[in-house]
Amino acid sequence: MSITTKSLEYEAGGQSYEGYLAMPEGTPKAVVVIAHAWGGQSDFDKKKADMLAEWGYAGFAMDVYGVGKRGETTEECQALMNPLASNRSELQNRLKLGLETAKKESGCDKAAAIGFCFGGLSVLDMARTGMAVDGVASFHGLLGAPGNTDGHKTKAKILVLHGWDDPMATPEDVMAFAKEMTDANADWQLHAYGGTMHAFTNPGANDPDFGTVYNKDAERRSIAALKDFLGELFG
Repeated sequence: MSITTKSLEYEAGGQSYEGYLAMPEGTPKAVVVIAHAWGGQSDFDKKKADMLAEWGYAGFAMDVYGVGKRGETTEECQALMNPLASNRSELQNRLKLGLETAKKESGCDKAAAIGFCFGGLSVLDMARTGMAVDGVASFHGLLGAPGNTDGHKTKAKILVLHGWDDPMATPEDVMAFAKEMTDANADWQLHAYGGTMHAFTNPGANDPDFGTVYNKDAERRSIAALKDFLGELFG
């Protein structure tokens, strides 16, 4: 399938953000927004948007940091992520803006969201806060609750794709997340991959001491699970 792509800027509150839209031939089944990891929007996210377009969805790689705000080193990435990780309501506002922009630019009413690492945390917050998405999928995401959604019911379906040896989301974190989702009456599922660390979909991840290691099998399995999940949501 041939796809068309474009980069665009969108803004709110005097801050400009970068978006990347990939469109399939014909009418998309839905728009799927992609939430980036802690380094900011990158070619990784754009390639996922292209993949989604090839599957028949509009893919929109959004941005919660702002134009040109990207990290390379651990310190730079932490400096970008930490202010939003510690202010989840502001993060949620920026995610909602990205979702609204994605729907407008793609012409789609139906939507889902996927995210990687920090982006996994982001899309789980989209579900927790009741944003207008049918489902979200978190890849090696951070699982901690935001603290401003306690007692909420979660309508979006949730798929968590998780490396069991991820030091950033421990088995204890998984159990706490499972309880949170059950209490929220969510339709949730979790696929845990043994012998798998954080960032398992990122071919550039190769730092076992930090806990980030690419795993080709886990990547393939998780992408297959995503395709099935989106098919369940949108036919």
